[in-house]
Parts: sequence; C-alpha cells; structure tokens
Amino acid sequence: MKYKITNNIGIDVSSVLLLFALSLLLSACTLAKVQVDVVSERTALENQVLGSYNAIDREMLLTASVRGVDSKGEIRKPPQRSPEQKDAMMAMRTLSFHEDDTEAFKRLGWAGENMNGLLTTFPVVKSAAPDDLKDFAEGYSEEEFNEVIRQVNEARMVVMQRVIDVNEEFSDSDLPEIQRVFGKINREKALPGEKIQNEDSSWIVKK
Repeated sequence: MKYKITNNIGIDVSSVLLLFALSLLLSACTLAKVQVDVVSERTALENQVLGSYNAIDREMLLTASVRGVDSKGEIRKPPQRSPEQKDAMMAMRTLSFHEDDTEAFKRLGWAGENMNGLLTTFPVVKSAAPDDLKDFAEGYSEEEFNEVIRQVNEARMVVMQRVIDVNEEFSDSDLPEIQRVFGKINREKALPGEKIQNEDSSWIVKK
C-alpha cells in the first residue's frame, strides 16, 4: 500500500521502515565494536592490577563508612586489620589529601608522570603559572613542594606493594612490572599540556 502526501510523491512505508531498522542495526554494531576495542586495549596484567587497586580503594571506603556507634548506642570496635592493610589505607588517604595539589603541580609543569608510576620533579618556575594558579604557585616554597612529592611517591609505592600482597598471582619480583602498568595508566589519565615519560624513557608534553 502507498500513502500520498501533499506533493503527491508516493512513499512505500514498508521500505522506509526496513531502511530505518537497518540503520539502527548498523549503528548498534558500530557502538558494540567501539566498546570491545576499548576493553581489548588493556592486557590481562593491567586488568589484574586495576582490579586489585579498586579492591583496595573499596576497602578504604568501607573502612571510612563504618560507624563508631551501633544502633543501641554502644561503641563498635573497628575490624582488625594487618599492619600492611593499615599502611595501605593511610597511603590512599595521603594520595587523596594531596590530589588537588598534585594535579596543580602537573599543570604548572613542576612535576610529571614517569614510566615507573611515580612523579618526577622539574624546576619550580612560578613566573609561568596561569592566572588561576598564580596564588597557588606563590604560596608554595620549593621545600614544601618537594615534601609533598616525596609523600605522594612514598604512598604510591605502598599502594603498588599492596596490589602485589592482595593478588596471589603476584610476587615481590613483579614490582617493576606493576610500576610499569601504573606508569601507563597515569600517562593515559594525564591531561593535555602535562609532562609524561614514555616507556623508552623520553619525556614529552601530552597533546
């Protein structure tokens, strides 16, 4: 059956519907392929590392959400945790505490993400700070800057060691490889204009 519109052009409704359905199907296939490609970009090792890191992160959130008093008004004892767990929780808190400053340091070019999952320092040049970071830059002494970087790198090492400890497939000898994975992840997360170190040891400014 054909319907007529005002300009008397005949439209085959079934053909239009078929074309519309095909276009939706092709679009769905394209989206599915993109999702698969994104997932496949990570190796099995990288997925293991990320899984272990996320488990540590969840553990910290659960610890922070435990109430000190139960429904009866009685003090609830915190769960027993190993020294390694406590160190990891403290390291995660340190990273969270310094997160804003760390991001500012990288925007200023004072620090960059190296290939070993740590921060590398560069000359502290305050004159080149963008307008929104001028006050921040002026308020930081070079000694304070170096101390924050030291704390952040120390905390990152604790977390990377914890990733090994919570995954039975890893051993201490895997630490360099774990650091390489964190280095890659940090490069991917870096924003344009920030300094990153490639796996060939060369430094570039991310585009």
